[in-house]
Amino acid sequence: MIPTPIDPTDPWLRQAQTFPVLSAEMIERAKAYGREEIVADDGFVFERGQRAIDFFLVLEGEIELFIDDVRRGRRSVFTYHPGQFSGEQNIFTRRPMLLSGLAKSGSRLLRVANRDFHAFITGEPDIGETIIRAYILRRAGFVRHAEGGVLLMGNRHHADVLRIQRFLTRNLYPVAVVDPATEDGAAPLMQRFGAMSGDLPVVVTPDNKIWSRPSNAALADLLGISEPPEADVVYDVAVVGAGPAGLAASVYGASEGLNTIVLETLAPGGQAGTSSKIENYLGFPTGISGQALAGRAHIQAQKFGARISVSREVTKLDCSTHPYRLVLDDETELRARTVVIATGARYRKLDVLNYDKFEGQGIHYAATAMEAQVCAEENIIVVGGGNSAGQAAVFLSRTVKHVHMLMRSGIASTMSDYLVQRIESSPRISLYQQAEITALQGDKTLESVSWIDHGSGVTHALAVTSIFVMIGASPNTGWLDGCLDLDQHGFVKTGMMPAGDLPLSPYETSKEGIFAVGDVRAASVKRVASAVGEGSVVIAAIHQCLEQQRHADRERRAAVSSAAQ
Repeated sequence: MIPTPIDPTDPWLRQAQTFPVLSAEMIERAKAYGREEIVADDGFVFERGQRAIDFFLVLEGEIELFIDDVRRGRRSVFTYHPGQFSGEQNIFTRRPMLLSGLAKSGSRLLRVANRDFHAFITGEPDIGETIIRAYILRRAGFVRHAEGGVLLMGNRHHADVLRIQRFLTRNLYPVAVVDPATEDGAAPLMQRFGAMSGDLPVVVTPDNKIWSRPSNAALADLLGISEPPEADVVYDVAVVGAGPAGLAASVYGASEGLNTIVLETLAPGGQAGTSSKIENYLGFPTGISGQALAGRAHIQAQKFGARISVSREVTKLDCSTHPYRLVLDDETELRARTVVIATGARYRKLDVLNYDKFEGQGIHYAATAMEAQVCAEENIIVVGGGNSAGQAAVFLSRTVKHVHMLMRSGIASTMSDYLVQRIESSPRISLYQQAEITALQGDKTLESVSWIDHGSGVTHALAVTSIFVMIGASPNTGWLDGCLDLDQHGFVKTGMMPAGDLPLSPYETSKEGIFAVGDVRAASVKRVASAVGEGSVVIAAIHQCLEQQRHADRERRAAVSSAAQ
């Protein structure tokens, strides 16, 4: 029998990085930020669900790590020994912990209070780098192995199952999926939790709470994924959208001392977060997935103190008052002195009958590991001729039965050469370069697709359950409702102030203090690297804008004081 190959990307197999041991010299430096304590009796030093927990470094003894599993109950998964430290990325925020840690009697620990943790990792950058890398890998391991999170029961191809799974996975929250139609152990689980078939899909938490078809916003609040805006706080900068441009703005804004909030409808990463692999992003010669890049940027922003509110859609920007007022879909309001528009674009759809019926349950706009698992060993269709479509076809060809790639024009005209070469040489990808989908069929989920090859006039029909549509996008600016000047295609105009005034930067819009970066900006280059560049550069202009506001406030106060005298 051929042994199962070891996957070197599995964080659990990289223990030297995932659960590193600090050197004696590092431990001595760490002691300046905390206090030593000896554990008298076995006891939990942190438990699942707690927020803003402290950081623990084992000096002597051990801390046993436990996961609360919906199916198997509480179980031990790892033990921290001397030199190893506790925690994962939720320690940067007030989000609830996923795990519990039991300190053994007689153990000697260094406790760094949560309020001092940021000072610790920034004051000792080499230790901080080790800790952050470990936290990223630990969370990636929990997500990869679906440990420490929730159980999702339902048909794997159902729209709500895919929506919930996608929302949790993209927000790096572990989720194990059980399909009652295909898995033998599902019936006893449904009976145990009192779930009926009409309730599906259901989400079950480790404390046995059951939620039937919850919305993304309800999930975010239930699981503590979101960090809602703070009441009565005026933010220095509100970033709307957490794609590459928005995340870059949040990292640079927060790192430079600005009180920064990021508002995102779905999950960090934007469209780039759905990319299976980005191979031409500077500094990653072997490539990096969009989700991994977004995850690193997310924790980087949190490290510097940015507040990230996911499942919070901005429905209105009131630019008639200052500070500017932003209204969210739950009627919550917040105020900000400056605003960065980084909402990117919405996916374009095919004009074909039954499209809406199968959207979300057969029609996909992302090609990540989650989608690859859903359609493993099946025939699939990828529609589009750009880099996103090419990356999806190459990535999915490794796990699906065969990829049928449909596009309206020649492949070489819109795609990077390295992808063209891989697609044309792959025996698992078939190209149709003058093709158009004509029909989508199925009962509740997608079952077959028909298309015509305009070059040959031949009509094809194929039994498929998954089609990946990557034909570009339109700007996500409908929510601005006349607040800013847009071009004829709906993108935000920048670099042109009213009355001929000079803008602070090429990214300033028609309203002072409101900026647009990334794909949503008119005439922008639709690349991840350029979006990151725009998001980082715009912060310099925001500093200037805030200083001008402070100067104007000082002059107004002086005028009022003078008039009073």
